[in-house]
Amino acid sequence: MTDAMIFDLDGVIVDSEPVWEEVRRAYVALHGGRWQPDTQHRLMGMSTGEWSHYLSDELGVDRTPEQVATEVIEEMTRRYAKHVPLIDRADQVVRRLAARWPLGLASSSPTRLIAAALAATGLTDAFRTTLSTEETAHGKPAPDVYLAVAETLGVDPARCVAIEDSSNGVRSAAAAGMRVIAVPHAAYPLAPDAEEQATLVLPSIGDLTDQAVEAAATN
Repeated sequence: MTDAMIFDLDGVIVDSEPVWEEVRRAYVALHGGRWQPDTQHRLMGMSTGEWSHYLSDELGVDRTPEQVATEVIEEMTRRYAKHVPLIDRADQVVRRLAARWPLGLASSSPTRLIAAALAATGLTDAFRTTLSTEETAHGKPAPDVYLAVAETLGVDPARCVAIEDSSNGVRSAAAAGMRVIAVPHAAYPLAPDAEEQATLVLPSIGDLTDQAVEAAATN
């Protein structure tokens, strides 16, 4: 039985992970840091505070974490003002599912980018509640944001189905006790342990049907 569905944003509804990677790679290079082979996978799911400290402290960027966060988010906001890369049919999928289940959004994006993305895709009213990991103690893979969204919706996490694309996102929702449907990005495949924690793995968001949600809830 499913009482609610909780979506991730980046990589599930908007194809923004490549944009985040491009912006942060360029920023690291501009400010004297060094991008590592595993950097993108480590960043996926981190809260703003976590990734800004990571760029400043671990990658050698010559800016404070506060400056990193402000400047990277400003560049992402400029990108979103020009174009928000909606994943094919994701808006239609969200609308269809919202007609049946209460929806929440649990995102690692800053609150201002969540608002911009939902406004640009026409999905602001599809979600009963949205939350950024900016507002939780820990980002993904910790379960904080999923637990908080479930609490706001007034539902038991065990009766929620989460929709995620990244390894850290899957780990986060699973740690919250939710069934997880993973829709991994082709450029960022799931780590083996995350794939094992996913209840169901789909090739595209268009495959996220009512039947798929029901199957995940009963597995």
